[in-house]
Amino acid sequence: MPQRSLTGSRIRERRLQLAIRQSALAKIVGISPTYLNLIEHNRRRIGGKLLNDLSLALDVDAAVLTQGAETALVESLRGAAAQRPEVVVETDRAENLARRFPGWAALTVDQHRRIAMLEQTVQALTDRLTHDPQLAASMHEVLSVVTAIRSTSAILANTGQVDPEWQARFHRNLYEDSQRLASSSQALVSYLESATDGADETGLRLPQEDLEQWLARQDYHIAGLETGDANAVENVFEAARQVISGSASRLMARAYMTVYAQDAAIMPMPDFQDAMQQTDNDPAALAARFNCDLVAVFRRMAAMPTPDGVGRIGLVECDSSGTLMFRKPVDGFALPRYGASCALWPLFQALTRPTLPVRHVVEQVGHTPQRFLTYAVSNPIAMSGFNRPQVVRATMLILPDDRASVGETADPLLIGTSCRICPRDGCPARREPSVLADGF
Repeated sequence: MPQRSLTGSRIRERRLQLAIRQSALAKIVGISPTYLNLIEHNRRRIGGKLLNDLSLALDVDAAVLTQGAETALVESLRGAAAQRPEVVVETDRAENLARRFPGWAALTVDQHRRIAMLEQTVQALTDRLTHDPQLAASMHEVLSVVTAIRSTSAILANTGQVDPEWQARFHRNLYEDSQRLASSSQALVSYLESATDGADETGLRLPQEDLEQWLARQDYHIAGLETGDANAVENVFEAARQVISGSASRLMARAYMTVYAQDAAIMPMPDFQDAMQQTDNDPAALAARFNCDLVAVFRRMAAMPTPDGVGRIGLVECDSSGTLMFRKPVDGFALPRYGASCALWPLFQALTRPTLPVRHVVEQVGHTPQRFLTYAVSNPIAMSGFNRPQVVRATMLILPDDRASVGETADPLLIGTSCRICPRDGCPARREPSVLADGF
């Protein structure tokens, strides 16, 4: 079992290896040298943001500090074995392998992670090829032009004598269609390349993607809206106009910034971060402390600054139809870019019980085992009146395992990304066969 009681000793050992003074390390992570001394002598428990900050400052994985290098390697080996239950593996000898051949053990773990990353790439590409509306429209345009060129060419090739006037018209049509084909093909190639490198030079990005790309550059934390300045929204919006193109994208951006500024005014970030540590990341306790609703707390937690993505908190929102309207990703939790999501997500459970919060520990199948603690709630967004449909919006907060409450022992709810790219067998919520049914 991981010897978490020795976390402080490992922190001290790593600090000494790097020749960092105790006072210097304490200043970097924002605590007193006395408190750090208690931690290093295993007299104070540590977790959450402080553990992430220390691991970042010491340039070491948080699991190595909490479990030890050999223990973390053993756990990774067992996790890799758990992903291939059809292969007989001597899991009881994993510790022996890690101790005697640490290099080979590390190579096995690295290859397992590499395979998991490639699986995610295949899933993302499959999702895109199946559901991307822009890609479908571009392909339709290319095929339409090719068909027109083929028809014109067939007339010229199979007709014996063509009137010179009609012949000139057909030649002109061939030239114009060829120009259209070249333009459409170039736009399609540029669009596919933009999805790979994150560029946005084609103007083909959807408004939601345009906003999310800009937010990703800010790491979803907009420092300019944290100041409390009455003109903060206008100032940030004017600066963002240079990179957010299109009236629809800008309309969505202004609405997002307005809500962000309102949340920041109610829950100033320094006070909110202190409250998170005191409440052990409990959204309900935070909502009570700041006298606001759960959704506002979810948004605020997802807007916290995270150094280099360490400990990032995810957020997903959908409307009454289940369509994802906002996505802030978190490592290890795959979010479909297009098409329907997994029906088992707590996000959709919340839609069936408006105003009643849902809490689940989840684990996505098909990836390296990693648990997430999720909170979800749906609220009406407008008064519908009599004989009018109820309009609700659901929000789900995704906490990675290092942000989850200490002592979480519940069995995880197994979920997927979407049916088309989910390898899970016998799922009662499956809508269509998976292209990954036989695995990789």
